[in-house]
Formats: sequence, structure tokens, C-alpha cells
Amino acid sequence: MVFWEGYVSDEVMGTFAPIVVYWLYAGFFQLLPPLDNYRLHTRKEEDAKNSVPLSSVIKGVLLQQLVQAVVAHILFLVTSETGLVGTEVQPSILIQLVQIIIAMFVMDTWQYFVHRYMHINKFLYRHIHSQHHKLVVPYAIGALYNHPLEGLLLDTVGGAISFLVSGMTARTAVIFFCFAVVKTVDDHCGLWLPGNLFHLFFQNNTAYHDIHHQLHGLKYNFSQPFFPIWDKILGTYMAYDLVKRPEGGFEARLSKD
Repeated sequence: MVFWEGYVSDEVMGTFAPIVVYWLYAGFFQLLPPLDNYRLHTRKEEDAKNSVPLSSVIKGVLLQQLVQAVVAHILFLVTSETGLVGTEVQPSILIQLVQIIIAMFVMDTWQYFVHRYMHINKFLYRHIHSQHHKLVVPYAIGALYNHPLEGLLLDTVGGAISFLVSGMTARTAVIFFCFAVVKTVDDHCGLWLPGNLFHLFFQNNTAYHDIHHQLHGLKYNFSQPFFPIWDKILGTYMAYDLVKRPEGGFEARLSKD
């Protein structure tokens, strides 16, 4: 039993809930006060280093989400069993948890290798992936600011493969994709807030991904959005130390160890 049951189908919820969650969570960060004591970059750095205005970022994200919604809707229509039995039978909570964990590893694997190849291939980086790196100083709303082709290949196709390989139902997919969206937004928020559970439970976090957005980290820390496993296995892991800046805030510096 879920709160949307009886109002909208799991398929409709799975299509639109991640989009709504994205804007709610990213909007939350956008509306926060400056919080200079918890920022990984100063506001001056953000203004000076980022080469794309917020309005363009918003348009880019909306375009990617439109494509995602279309693909998700088609995917749910093709795989749904609701029309055959009236109500799709849901697996046990344990099985759903296993499916979510499988989906996390599948998504990480897909995104690592596609993401890394977009850095290795100079044509793809110059014409496609560099759009995301126009945000040298990441912020929450820009989490899904990508070239449309990258958005399709990296996020949309990666999400579809994770859904299919894990065998989850549309209802489980609502939980998984909303969680993945929140994690991705958090990784780009640019804030190191005390008590952030993502920072406690995931090595692949805001500071980890911030390293990748910097010039010295472009060929490292490709893993996203959950675990740094592939970076560590394949030698692209870049450790960092989180250092307190004298003027306030933090800086993710290369580890001396």
C-alpha cells in the first residue's frame, strides 16, 4: 500500500515523481541562505568559473527530463503487467531491497564506463560532455544539466537498463529513481552540511564529485551516483582531504596520503 494508490498508477508515478522530486530538492538548495561556512567553493568562484547562466541550465534540465519522461512512459507500458491481472503483484520488501541494490550497481557500472569514455574520446568530450563541465562549480539545479545526447545515453538509458536488469516493478522503480535523483542532486549541491546522511554512508558524495569537476580531477572520480567501486578497481580513484578555509567553508584538496 502506497499513498498514491487509488489516485494515479505506479507507471504514471514512476514517470513524473522523479521530476517533481528533482525540482523540490534542488529548489530547496536554491532557496537556502548563502551558508558560506559550509560551501566547497565561494560564491565569487561560482560566478567567475561557471560559463553558463542559470536560465540556460534550467532549460537544459527540463529538456532532459522531457526525454526521460517519454522513455520512462514507454518502458512502463511495455513491461507493465497491470493490464493482465488488474493489479500487479508486488514482491516482498526483502526482494525489493535486493532489486534496488542490483539496480544501483547496474547504474553505477553503466554510468562509469559511458562517463569515462566521454572523457577519453576527445570528440565526445568537446561536443557533448563538456556541456556539463561548464559548471566548474557545481550546484544543485545543475545536476542534470547535460547535452541532450548525454542525458539520453548516460541517465535515461542507464536508468532503463537498471530497471530491466533488476526486474523491479514500476512501484519499486518509483522509490529507486526518486532516491537516485536525490542522491545526484546532493552530489552537485556544493555544500558540506553537518549531519548529511549521504556524506556519512557514501564515499561517492558531494566532495568526491566536486573533485571531478575541477581541472586536476577531470580524469578521476568518474563513478556516479552511488559507489566509487569502479574508480578504485580501475585506478581512477582520487582521494581527497576536506580542509577548512580560513575565510569560511571547505575545500576538497588532493590527499597527501
